[in-house]
Amino acid sequence: MSDASVFIAGPASWNQIVVLDRLPDPVPHMQFAQASWETVGGTSAGKALSLRGLGRAALLHAAAGEDDAGGRVRAALDAAGVPVRWADSAETERHLNLMTGQGARVSLYLSSPAAQSDGEDSAIAAAMNASAVIVLDLAAEPLRLLPLAQATGRPIWVDVHDYDGTAEFHRPFLAAADVIFCNADRLDDPLAFLHGCIDAGASLAVCTLGADGAVAVDAHGGEHRVAAVPVEVVDTNGAGDAFFAGVLDARLSGEPVTAALEAGARAASVVLRSRHLHPLLDPVLG
Repeated sequence: MSDASVFIAGPASWNQIVVLDRLPDPVPHMQFAQASWETVGGTSAGKALSLRGLGRAALLHAAAGEDDAGGRVRAALDAAGVPVRWADSAETERHLNLMTGQGARVSLYLSSPAAQSDGEDSAIAAAMNASAVIVLDLAAEPLRLLPLAQATGRPIWVDVHDYDGTAEFHRPFLAAADVIFCNADRLDDPLAFLHGCIDAGASLAVCTLGADGAVAVDAHGGEHRVAAVPVEVVDTNGAGDAFFAGVLDARLSGEPVTAALEAGARAASVVLRSRHLHPLLDPVLG
């Protein structure tokens, strides 16, 4: 299955990154930035870039406007060799990410595209059917596409990020998913959540643990752990997406769960060395 392809639907954004010595307190004050830059963002763009870096065929379905931010996102992903099926939007998704050197982050969403119309759904369904796996990220358009993805019968992979176990928006994604990824930021008991996902019908559930690596539960309830790859961290944005992509690529190549988790850790370490979502963007954006 090494030539199997992936369809990804979700955000591609234009981000400003601001690095601070600490995240701001919720009171009026002044801080000096340690560094700042602009770059491509969006969890789906991150996954598509990492899959491209791994040599895995993937098509990204994302929305962007005809504004300056949209032009920059489109041009950067094109230069990085990422195939994108662009949907027109009134505005491009934009974030302001306040970061610390330790990886703490506050993401301010400056604009976010709405779900698209169904005028191109036949073409989207064809692209889904041509893929071995469908990845649907947390956004309005992927939520709209959930029934279309389910109708294909293809495995659906979702990434619910910092899900707290109760948020309503995430639930349709969890209910439709064959494979579920999350991080441990807001879960009191990540392992219990992963086992719950398997009990509900998922075939694999994975939780990233930052510097502590990741843990997964397979379809039989078996637990698998992997350590993070030691690396000098430049920026943490996109590391979770790279881990997801590494695991997906390895599973499509027939690797067992533990080996796939190790591939995910290696993919994440590549991204952690860049201030962009992937080193493919380094020569494009500097």
